[in-house]
Amino acid sequence: MNNLSILGIFVADLAFFGKIPKVGETILGKEFVVGPGGKGSNQSVAAGKAGASVEFITKIGKDDYGKMALKTYKETNVGTKNVFESDEYSTGVAAILLDKETGQNAISVVPGAAGALTIKDIDNARDTITNSSIFLTQLEVPIDVVSHALKIAKENNVTTILNPAPAAKLEKEMFPLVDYFTPNETEASFYIDGEINTVDDAKKYAQSILDLGVKNVLITLGEKGAYFFNQDQSHFEPALDITNQVVDTSGAGDAFNGALATALCEGRPIVEAIKFANCFAGISTTRIGTANSMPTRAEIDKMM
Repeated sequence: MNNLSILGIFVADLAFFGKIPKVGETILGKEFVVGPGGKGSNQSVAAGKAGASVEFITKIGKDDYGKMALKTYKETNVGTKNVFESDEYSTGVAAILLDKETGQNAISVVPGAAGALTIKDIDNARDTITNSSIFLTQLEVPIDVVSHALKIAKENNVTTILNPAPAAKLEKEMFPLVDYFTPNETEASFYIDGEINTVDDAKKYAQSILDLGVKNVLITLGEKGAYFFNQDQSHFEPALDITNQVVDTSGAGDAFNGALATALCEGRPIVEAIKFANCFAGISTTRIGTANSMPTRAEIDKMM
C-alpha cells in the first residue's frame, strides 16, 4: 500500500508581479497571473507529478475557481473523490505579491469553502485516510479538523506529516500524533523560546521541538537547505546551487512537502527522501507560479 492522502485547501492564486509595496504605498505592478494554489493543493499536485498515488481532501465552491481546481487535479493525477463541492461557500483565493528580482513574496489567503471543512467531512474521507501509507496536512484548514484527521491516521498506523503552516497554537495532545513535523525557519521559531535563522540555530533548537512530542523534526531553511533531527540521527541537506536561476520561491515549501511524502510513500530512507524533496523544491523555484511550477518525476530522476 503506497497511497498518499493530503488534507488542505485549494485557493485560486492571484499573483501580482513587481516591487512589494510598503504599508500605505501604491505601486504600478508589471504583470498579473491567476493560477491554482493553496498549500494542501500545491502539495497534492507536487506529489501527483512526483509519481505518488495521491488523494486530496478539501472543499471548493461551485464556481469558476472550483472548476480550475478540478481541471488541475485531472491534469496532475490527483484523486478527487474527497474534493467536496459546496453550495454555500465560494472557492478560496490568495493574493500573492511577488518581487521577481529577489524572488521574495508576501501572501494573504482567504480559505473560502476549504475553511468550512468539518469533522463530518473528515469522517466521510475516513477510508481514504486509513488506506494510506502517509497522511500529510497543514494548518490552513480549521485546527479541530486537522486534529481529528491526525487521530484517525494514527489510530490506523498511518505515518503522519504535519507541515505547521501557517504556524498556530496547538494543543499539546496534537504533537504526539505527528511522525514528521516540517516547519520552515519562521514556523519553527513560533514553537520555541528562540529564533531560527541559520543552520546552527536549527541544530540548537531541534531538540526543543522534538520535546513537544513529535517523532521527527525537519526544518526547511530556504536557500540554506534543510535540517533533520530525531533521537537517533541528524542530517543537514544543503539547498541546490541554483541561486542565479531562482525566479519565484512561492510554493517551494509545498513542493518540498509533497515530494517528501512521495519519497516516504515509496519506502525511501529519510535522508534519501530529503534529497529527493530538496531537488524537487529547488527546481520549482526556477519557474513562475506554485502548482504550475512543480517539476515532473522524469526531471527529478534525471537530476538525481
